Amino acid sequence: MPIFIIVIGILILLLLTIKFKLNAFISFIIVSLFVGITLGMELEGVVKSIQNGIGNTLGFLILILGLGAMLGKLIAESGAAQRITSKLVARFGIKNIQWAVVLTGFIVGIPMFYSVGFVMMIPLVFTIAVSTKLPLLYVGLPMLASLSVTHGYLPPHPAPTAIASMFDANIGKTLIYGIIVAIPAIILAGPIFSRTLKNIEATPLKEFYNPVVLEEKEMPRTWVSLVTALLPVILIIMATLTDQFMSESYAIKKVLVFLGNPVIAMLISVLVAIYALGVARGKKMTEVMSSLGNSVASITMVLLVISGAGALKQVLIDSGASDYIGSLATNSSLSPLILAWLIATVLRVCVGSATVAGLTTAGIALPLIGQSGTSPELMVLAIGSGSLMLSHVNDSGFWLFKEYFNLSVKDTFRTWTVMETTVGVMGLIGVLILDIFV
Repeated sequence: MPIFIIVIGILILLLLTIKFKLNAFISFIIVSLFVGITLGMELEGVVKSIQNGIGNTLGFLILILGLGAMLGKLIAESGAAQRITSKLVARFGIKNIQWAVVLTGFIVGIPMFYSVGFVMMIPLVFTIAVSTKLPLLYVGLPMLASLSVTHGYLPPHPAPTAIASMFDANIGKTLIYGIIVAIPAIILAGPIFSRTLKNIEATPLKEFYNPVVLEEKEMPRTWVSLVTALLPVILIIMATLTDQFMSESYAIKKVLVFLGNPVIAMLISVLVAIYALGVARGKKMTEVMSSLGNSVASITMVLLVISGAGALKQVLIDSGASDYIGSLATNSSLSPLILAWLIATVLRVCVGSATVAGLTTAGIALPLIGQSGTSPELMVLAIGSGSLMLSHVNDSGFWLFKEYFNLSVKDTFRTWTVMETTVGVMGLIGVLILDIFV
């Protein structure tokens, strides 16, 4: 009975978001109420579960995502991302241009939200393609593969961070495992796949090909750009490795682990960026703070959607449905990693949003960890991989790619959808291989 109610709840969620175009946050709250009441919870108990789910989810995430949005804004507006791109392209040369844009997409994609990274990097991709006389998809797809992988796999992006929080997964380990899985996924979905698309010609519309390219003196130095973009990753990975391999007898261990706490790492990175990319380059503090305020305003709805998913997760736990799902999963011969990936894939196809698909799957798959002993970090990556699968017409990223590259719907399926699916499949393969060793 509980599984039937959950399925009905998911169908209502799909109906509200797809058919009636209702806001995802409102839809999550309605479905949470429906699931809780039909599973026999007291009315006041359902409301309390929703409140607790929202509070527990946002308590950690609002710090990470808020600071992440600020860091991304500073990197974008200061020209740091453009500096990284131009230097890597110059260093790698035309012959290895794909590897330059892959590395750029990965570096810039880690601290920056996908849509921001897409809109900011695409004009630079257009410029590179025109100046080198290379096919646009040959240059652009590797960049977007990197951005997509960081969006789906790696903290501090919304879905991976939220799922890691729900599963009580170690952020540092998730990041390290995610990078290991990401490398082959990006290589296959980006440089290798794009070389098979010689017969598809992308011709960007003129209104999109008008990049605001900063002059040399307007951009920060290369080392400043790289350090500010990668500082959160450096601090988090450093803390994880320290915690794993350094003896407790070393007093510095506590300091390094503290500095690598995701919240502290993001705070330090933002403070460094405020100075290095703002004040030190002649900007007034009021101007920098205004920019940061705008960046946080842009993620308000993302936070609400994530909190709505947290509410549904809490209702499933408090109603006992999670334990029921867990008991069913223990009798299944299917790996929890594959099961979670399949659920995320189905929801991605139905809902379109990778974030919504990932977070909804997390609420359903949460009991699989306790019952199976599966690594929570690998579960985060399995769900993230599934949430990127089979992007099609109900995904805003599909249309963003189609319009900017001026492709037909058919060619968008042949390029974007195949690239996203390749990333999703490679992610699952990488997770299953890692599962042998961790």
